[in-house]
This record gives sequence, structure tokens and C-alpha cells, in this order.
Amino acid sequence: MMVKVSPSILNADFAYIAAAVKALDNAGADWIHCDVMDGVFVPNISFGQPMIRAIRNVTEKPLDVHLMITDPLSSLDDFAAAGADIITIHPESPSIIHLHRTLTRIRSLGKKAGIALNPSTHQDVLEYLYEDIDLVLVMSVNPGYGGQAFIPAMLRKIETIANRISALKLPIELEVDGGITTDNAQSIRNAGATVLVAGSAVINAPDPDGVIKLLKGCTAD
Repeated sequence: MMVKVSPSILNADFAYIAAAVKALDNAGADWIHCDVMDGVFVPNISFGQPMIRAIRNVTEKPLDVHLMITDPLSSLDDFAAAGADIITIHPESPSIIHLHRTLTRIRSLGKKAGIALNPSTHQDVLEYLYEDIDLVLVMSVNPGYGGQAFIPAMLRKIETIANRISALKLPIELEVDGGITTDNAQSIRNAGATVLVAGSAVINAPDPDGVIKLLKGCTAD
């Protein structure tokens, strides 16, 4: 199966966010990846629910909302109401003491639930949660900034998680975010990724349509 591409809008010009999202939509993006950062959990501040609501107004593509914040539990209802389709949380967030409860809350809001793992977080944290999630997001850079280089060791983590999902026969998407380019996309797909998040590689490209096709494994022609 061909992978999905979920371009991140983090590197877009926020003054023209509607135009940027429409351009990604027209270029063949499957989802729109929204990185929510609070400046505490990660060393950067991006945007919150108002931006999600604005993006929701200009695209029908699924909004793939990645919460890199210290207290996601307190704002799940707001992000769901703003238009998120997938809400992904980090087990490393200090407020996530009861991870299962948080995932259950996301699904109770009618949204798909995801877990994101920082590069140094072991995949074993997922072992008793696979039945309660719709997506695993492997961070292949340390989160907080766009434009970082892919960490090669993450290929082993991707492959391990992909094999576990396959063994369990569960319909879980395996998403990878960080340093993805047309040069390394094939190795990431081969490791088992089903969704690729690409920010600067797509946003800054003169031909986003061609880049998205190459990331998916198509030719750009």
C-alpha cells in the first residue's frame, strides 16, 4: 500500500496560512499535520486551538494534531471542538499519569487517538495500549524545531513497532516525523511507516506536488 503524506505547516508563513494549507491540499497531501507547541514541553511556541479552527475552515483533509504540550488532558475538548480529526499525545508529558484514560477520552470525543514517542523513548510503553490507539508517531528528531536531520537509529524503532502492529493485526497507522526527505523516504517506508510527516521538504519546495509524489514512492512525472 502507498504511504500517506501529512505535511507539517510549522514552517509555513502564518500570515498566509490559508493559502499554504490550500496549496498543500491541492498538491496531494493526505492529511495536514499541525504541531502544537507550548514552549515548555518543547523549546518552541507555535499555535493553539484558534489556528486549528482557522485551518479547519479551509480544508476537508483530516487534521493531524500533534500536541507537544505539558498538559494535553486539560485541552483535549477544545482541540476536538476546533476541528482536530487525530489527536496525538506524548507519554513523556508530565500531566499524563494515566495514559489509558487520556486515550480513552480522545476516542470518546469521536477523534482518533495517537501516541508520539520521542527518540529516546522505548517502544515498550506501547505494549498494553495498542488496542486503544489508532496511530503511533515515531519522532525521528528531538521535537521542537523544523529542519532537523533524521536520526538513523529510528529506523530500527520504526521496524520494531511495524512488526508488532503486524503481529497484532491491528489497523494502526505508523507515522514518522522529523528530517524526512525524498532521499531517505524509501528507507523509512521500507521500515514500515504508513504515514510520513514532511515540513520544510514540502513547504519550501518549488514543486510540492512532485515532492509529495516522491515521498509516497511515485515518480514526479
